[in-house]
Amino acid sequence: MTSSFGNIRGTQPEARSPIVEPQDMNAIASQRKTASPAVRRILDANLDRAREGMRIVEEWCRFGLNDADLTETCKIIRQELAGWHTPDLRAARDTPNDPGTDLSHPGEETREDIEAVLQANLCRVEEALRVLEEYAKLYDGKMAQECKAMRYEVYSLDSQFSAYHRRQRLASAQLYLVTSPSDRLLQVVEAALQGGLTLLQYRDKDADDATRIANGRQLKQLCQRYGALFIMNDRADLALAVDADGVHLGQQDVPITFARQLLGSQRIIGRSTTNPDEMRRAIEEGADYIGVGPVYETPTKPKAAAGLEYVRYAAEHSPIPWFAIGGLDMTNMRDVFEAGGRRVAVVRAIMAAEQPTLVTQYFLSQLNWFDRMREINPLA
Repeated sequence: MTSSFGNIRGTQPEARSPIVEPQDMNAIASQRKTASPAVRRILDANLDRAREGMRIVEEWCRFGLNDADLTETCKIIRQELAGWHTPDLRAARDTPNDPGTDLSHPGEETREDIEAVLQANLCRVEEALRVLEEYAKLYDGKMAQECKAMRYEVYSLDSQFSAYHRRQRLASAQLYLVTSPSDRLLQVVEAALQGGLTLLQYRDKDADDATRIANGRQLKQLCQRYGALFIMNDRADLALAVDADGVHLGQQDVPITFARQLLGSQRIIGRSTTNPDEMRRAIEEGADYIGVGPVYETPTKPKAAAGLEYVRYAAEHSPIPWFAIGGLDMTNMRDVFEAGGRRVAVVRAIMAAEQPTLVTQYFLSQLNWFDRMREINPLA
């Protein structure tokens, strides 16, 4: 079974206990004897912390994702930590006199969602491994080396989870707002986010880079606050500059392979397409989603409308998420849905709306209603 996160460790090694050469055993024993009780307590506490955090992540991989490979990866890391958790270190534990047992933080009392649970525990493991790496240098040099290697494995795991959750949110998004220049840019976007928007693209082809970066950073913060994905238009370099979740590329922009090299595997890359050939190339090059259109003529796209026929083609042939785009509003969305669309991207319909929150809510309610009708009658 191939993990949905990719193979983080390559060929999975067997869980192992620390292995040392016979000539090193005396030196290690001597080093361990000279380690102070405080160092032993630190190692014991952080081994507990790292193992607990890995177990929490492992349980989600097993029961939430049903991913055998990823579960095995977490289990191996956890067992490697257990191999270092010797009776010698456990004997140093002094819980009654530990001043940290009563310390807490309000942020630890609740979690917003499963993503927050996983992120908190991965960070917990990473911090514990860093502590183990440093203090193990006073106890067992090989332990320090092993903890360093495990820390980088957990970093990779963390990146894979970020990519997974981004793509999961992309797959669930039905409405995609693409901005146009506006004196009310931040106000309109926040109003749409309050209405339930979960996917935003910042597009302003006439602004200079300094303005794009300034606006992009503010929009990213807004999206983060409301749990939405934030995509930069055209420029992979600016996407990096503002820590966007990804970039959307037009047909005349850099190749997807180049953007992927710059952004890495964890961020989202979308591509505009106007016909089946462009769709095929985008999918072959590794796009995470595509725009399908323009469905109708629009002032933001000088190209001739692709029409509903291309929407029907995408519905039958696209294996990745796609968004119908181009001249869509509340008057023609039903036609798009009846042609097979279930995700739409809009510009003026929200950016020019007097009440963006209500318009966003209306779009989402209609998309949800269409989906329910399709479940009831798949042939509709």
